[in-house]
Amino acid sequence: MASSSLDGPDRAAGKSESRRQNAKPEDRDESELLTVPDGWKEPAFSREDNPRGLLEESSFATLFPKYREAYLKDCWPLVQKALNEHHVNATLDLIEGSMTVCTTKKTFDPYIIIRARDLIKLLARSVSFEQAVRILQDDVACDIIKIGSLVRNKERFVKRRQRLIGPKGSTLKVRKVVLDTMKNIHPIYNIKTLMIKRELAKDSELRSQSWERFLPQFKHKNVNKRKEPKKKTVKKEYTPFPPPQPESQIDKELASGEYFLKASQKKRQKMEAVKAKQAEALSKRQEERKKAFIPPKEKPVVKPKEASTETKIDVAAIKEKVKKAKNKKLGALTAEEVKLKMEADEKKKKKK
Repeated sequence: MASSSLDGPDRAAGKSESRRQNAKPEDRDESELLTVPDGWKEPAFSREDNPRGLLEESSFATLFPKYREAYLKDCWPLVQKALNEHHVNATLDLIEGSMTVCTTKKTFDPYIIIRARDLIKLLARSVSFEQAVRILQDDVACDIIKIGSLVRNKERFVKRRQRLIGPKGSTLKVRKVVLDTMKNIHPIYNIKTLMIKRELAKDSELRSQSWERFLPQFKHKNVNKRKEPKKKTVKKEYTPFPPPQPESQIDKELASGEYFLKASQKKRQKMEAVKAKQAEALSKRQEERKKAFIPPKEKPVVKPKEASTETKIDVAAIKEKVKKAKNKKLGALTAEEVKLKMEADEKKKKKK
């Protein structure tokens, strides 16, 4: 019969390990309970976990828009194949425009119907089948955020929604970032915070500490002031008494005395009023026609000032300069130069 013994430090190490294993959960360090061992994965849910299956049948249905009908009709065999692996039935109704998923007697995973519901919701919301089928995996989840009712102004809504859409139609996948963006907080602020948190998570010492001192604090500043309306309505002072009743046509005729006139007299007054208006309009038209015949006002003639003796121009000197300029051609010799040239030519002839 073989036996083994621990001596010295090996015996102490063995005792410490046995104490750690036998220690109560309350005595352990909180950091050990919060940390997940590297490489650990949650085991997949199998039939052995629920051999008897489900007691009741569950089903979900969702509608899809008309433009998705052609795509869903093409990829529906792939959807049925992916759901049949989990023993879930799927039906496509093109007349009503709906998709339905339901469990069967062979279904053993109680949560798979929720994932199947999310699958048909994503397909109805223009998500491709290759991306939507990933929701059936245990480590993948989705969140549908309805942003249509968050902003009332349509132009403002389109601008803020454009901040969420990335290259090739990819969108940001964090709910807080999406909701803050619709509240006019730019997504770059939240993305920077997420990047800092990712770097802090790598440090084992800072995992159990608060990260508030490292995270940036962004203050929301509304620079644009509210525009004042062009027409300001001034509220009248409240009075318990109703406004005075306006006078009727009979009251006005009684006040002016027209009520007691005969029909012929009333007609004559109306004709006189019409003639007076016509005469006034005629006089205005004549005045406008006469304006074309009225000569414009002439500007007063300004007498030229006599030239002072200091600024008088010497006309004779200017004439002499002009005569010299006419006689002297460009590149021509002066009179003295011509005489010298003639004398030089005569000397040459004499020598010959």
